[in-house]
Amino acid sequence: MAAGCSTAPPPARGDALTGRLVLQISPSTNTPAQQWSAGFELRGSAQAGELELTSPLGTTVAQARWHPGQVELLQGGERRGFADLGELSRQLLGENVPLEALFDWLRGRPWPATSHERTAQGFVQQGWAVDLSGLGEGRLTARRDQAPAILLRARLEAAP
Repeated sequence: MAAGCSTAPPPARGDALTGRLVLQISPSTNTPAQQWSAGFELRGSAQAGELELTSPLGTTVAQARWHPGQVELLQGGERRGFADLGELSRQLLGENVPLEALFDWLRGRPWPATSHERTAQGFVQQGWAVDLSGLGEGRLTARRDQAPAILLRARLEAAP
């Protein structure tokens, strides 16, 4: 890619959210159950940002960058472009996880780009039940019951 996201300035480090992600995807008729975990650093915003995933030993596994009109993934020495963050998350995580919304969810609020419904533990947005009850201790849980069901757990290094 001649004009990839790598030419855009990186998001400010002060805006970083860091911690550990665990993703569990229930089996479907075409795929077995999947589970993975990684350290993460999420910088910037839903409009222009960066997500870095690391192994338990601290090795960078994947790095995604985006800004208006461009989304790219650097993984295993290969750089690939995507139409949007949904397509990137399907490739990187195996399912469409709303990466744009994570910026707000990890800060204890609904993503302002779409509607939501409040619940006793948090809110429901884009088909995901977001449980904020552990956010004071840096824990967030989001669950999508639509097949295949997905459970996303995040543990922040420092509470937002």
